[in-house]
Amino acid sequence: MAEIILHDTDLPADVTFTGSVAVDTETMGLKLHRDRLCLVQLSGGDGVCHLVRIHPGAAAPNLCALMADPAVTKIFHFARFDVAMLLTRFGVRTAPIYCTKIASKLGRTNTEAHGLRVLCKDLLGIDISKQMQSSDWGADTLSREQMEYAASDVLYLHRLKAHMEGLLAREGRTELAQACFDFLPDRAALDVAGWAEEDIFAH
Repeated sequence: MAEIILHDTDLPADVTFTGSVAVDTETMGLKLHRDRLCLVQLSGGDGVCHLVRIHPGAAAPNLCALMADPAVTKIFHFARFDVAMLLTRFGVRTAPIYCTKIASKLGRTNTEAHGLRVLCKDLLGIDISKQMQSSDWGADTLSREQMEYAASDVLYLHRLKAHMEGLLAREGRTELAQACFDFLPDRAALDVAGWAEEDIFAH
């Protein structure tokens, strides 16, 4: 059973991560400039999940310092949205990044299924529930079910990253994946600036 620790407003200064940290967010919706960021989940891959509740207008300097720390790789599943939401809410550029969804799309071309639940089931033999995905993350109190759901989104990302690294190496796409990861902060910035749908590389 995972250990889940809930923090209010910011990550405590004495909570640190070395090398890498798995990250996810929960929001009131999927519109960057309409819907607010409610929760940020963090795990060092050790079975412990830190949940940081984000309050409207409140700063989170420790969390932002972690997102910008060049010595800590932030592991996401579908980093584009989370990174854009963090940029919208705090103005922080999150880097460096590893995205397991991009890695799956480049390494697992035998399938069109790249969701987190599918990857956990296929690669790790773990069945995670997505039942609480659209619950009210802005509620005054989070239920135990919500907290367990939120934790499940980060607890397995280190193990998935290890699988993906092997697949990408096997298919000769490690460098291509890294180039995509390096571009993600700018892709998120384009989304925030209004170029979410337009392909600026198109003719």
